[in-house]
Amino acid sequence: MNVEQIYTGCLAQGAYYIHSSGEAAIIDPLREVTPYIERAEKDGVKIKYIFETHFHADFVSGHLTLSEKTNAPIIYGPNANPSFEAHIAQDGEVFKIGDIQIKVLHTPGHTMESTTYLLLDEVGSEHAIFTGDTLFLGDVGRPDLTQKFDESNMEDLAGFAYDSLRNKIMPLPDDVIIYPAHGAGSTCGKNMMKATMDTLGNQKKMNYALRADMSKEEFIKEVTDGLLPPPAYFPQNVKLNKEGYQHIDTIIERGKRAYSPNEFETLVNESDVLMLDIRTPFDFAMGHIPNSIFIGLDGSFAPWVGELIVDTQQKIVLIAPEDREEEAITRLARVGFDNVMGYLKGGFKAWNDTGKDIDTVTSVPATSLEKAYIENSDKIFDVRRESEYLSEHIKKAHNIPLGTINNHLKKFPKEVTFYIYCAGGYRSMIASSILKARGYHNFINVQGGFKAIKKTTISVTDYVCPSFL
Repeated sequence: MNVEQIYTGCLAQGAYYIHSSGEAAIIDPLREVTPYIERAEKDGVKIKYIFETHFHADFVSGHLTLSEKTNAPIIYGPNANPSFEAHIAQDGEVFKIGDIQIKVLHTPGHTMESTTYLLLDEVGSEHAIFTGDTLFLGDVGRPDLTQKFDESNMEDLAGFAYDSLRNKIMPLPDDVIIYPAHGAGSTCGKNMMKATMDTLGNQKKMNYALRADMSKEEFIKEVTDGLLPPPAYFPQNVKLNKEGYQHIDTIIERGKRAYSPNEFETLVNESDVLMLDIRTPFDFAMGHIPNSIFIGLDGSFAPWVGELIVDTQQKIVLIAPEDREEEAITRLARVGFDNVMGYLKGGFKAWNDTGKDIDTVTSVPATSLEKAYIENSDKIFDVRRESEYLSEHIKKAHNIPLGTINNHLKKFPKEVTFYIYCAGGYRSMIASSILKARGYHNFINVQGGFKAIKKTTISVTDYVCPSFL
């Protein structure tokens, strides 16, 4: 028996490849399925089943393409109602893979179809659970993501999660290994650990949601408290996972069309196309095409695209580093952005070499802000998450989290120069590009963000209780 976690850091997502005696199963595959197929061929095994823990909201699964290419059936737990052919398993149903077995544990809560898969080893011992978004390390799946699709409310789902954990998961042996669908950085939970696997016994000690003395009422309150609105693309991804989607090969082929600078300019001027610059923050600051939006490929690229570009159907053209266009198209497709129309041939250099208009972002080191701080202390904007801001921030700085910036543009002054910063410079450059595209040019970006600011003499706060803000 072999169990391999295939973890994708930029999505904080774990897929699983399990094989035994010539047969394999894949749990929660990503959209690009060739790596799973090639791995199975290398190991000389046949992919027998594709297990889905639920209808994912934060990424588009590869279940349909993988099933088409391998003839392996797609397995969901009870209450699932996909638009395509799938086996809807019963609670307690068992699937044999070589010398091992996968047992279905219906664990509603995150969603009504949420299912945990229990791995029984060659001698029938309970070895591991693949919990999807039912149970994370340090947290549980948020219960507020399905309200657009059924009549369940957040409190009801949280109650179901309490029962699922206590009736299906907590009675298992403490040495059972937990393999969740996500880790720290995912927006499917609130407080996940950085580790990507753990034992159930350790989680009973560390995970607030598994406290033995917790009442259902306490659980519901803790699980639902402090939930931020989910990203706008989540419902659209659920729809794709539930109803079907284009083959990723088709998406990649369309997205790899190269446009000359003149063709690129014509396309953008004549169509509702978003220019997405995916280079580094430094490169974007030094020069970029006016009205392009920066979201760097070397960062939490796809999640930020999903957070800030509301419509997954938006047509996109790329300004990319050389030879990284396909990587970007693939990562966008993982979160349902399938309409990449092509990219700028030769990148920004080709555009600049033609003498076309460019724009820049004024960026200064933290030491420059240090010198200007006293006169500008009320003109500083922190675009980190609220929790980061509350933990520590520049005194008097205003907090407008990047994820909400499009709804709060009027809070930025247009008549005076202001400063923006984030933790390290990635998010503030995204914010800079949005401000530029919305007509704000009277701001200065702080290079290195709060990490650099803390090395100066600029006054910062300690933790601030939200009730006093």
